[in-house]
Amino acid sequence: MNYLPSIEVEPRDYLDSANAPYIADAAVIWLHGLGASGHDFQPIVPELHLPNDMPVRFIFPHAPTIPVTINGGIQMPAWYDILTLDIERKINEQQFSASVNGVTALIERELERGISSERIILAGFSQGGAIAYEVALSYDKPLAGLMTMSTYFATHKTINPHPANKNIPIHIFHGMYDPMVPEAMGKQAVAALEQMGYAPEYITYPMEHEVCQQQIDDISRWVQTQLSR
Repeated sequence: MNYLPSIEVEPRDYLDSANAPYIADAAVIWLHGLGASGHDFQPIVPELHLPNDMPVRFIFPHAPTIPVTINGGIQMPAWYDILTLDIERKINEQQFSASVNGVTALIERELERGISSERIILAGFSQGGAIAYEVALSYDKPLAGLMTMSTYFATHKTINPHPANKNIPIHIFHGMYDPMVPEAMGKQAVAALEQMGYAPEYITYPMEHEVCQQQIDDISRWVQTQLSR
């Protein structure tokens, strides 16, 4: 099978003790935003300072390069084309579905590698977060958690949630001054999730469309909490 090209960071690449276990027993699949790549969040891994007894494989897929309508048709890495910038964000549904299938395949590959679904976290920033919502909530095996950053719930009206993840821990991070994905869209995601019966955690930071140090610290705590269960 042809998987999405990805950067993989194994425990041996960032754990700082010769006695640390180097074989991963958990995985985080982390999706970048529009115009970025899997390299975008790779430098954050050592900043999470995960304990040596928590060996995690981090997977950072690269989105395909496609023309993006809202950027004048310029080709760039994107999980799907965005046709309008209003709060509903009209998107190319066929490309969206293809990306969902590609990320789902990465989860399945981790299962084949011996990682339990309950030890897999799905994360996404901006466009990547929209894909993460769809993949995690519709996946047919329980996942360890869903983490979204500076994003929106593009398919909240059409998603078919699977009961396997009805209790999935969800943490949403957003910038108060985000000009690209206004905080109102993050709050809209919270409301939609709560209406569906989920219990998302939501936290904001005094930042724009980015990641700050406090957020990285909070992400570390959240990941450790989910993988300590």
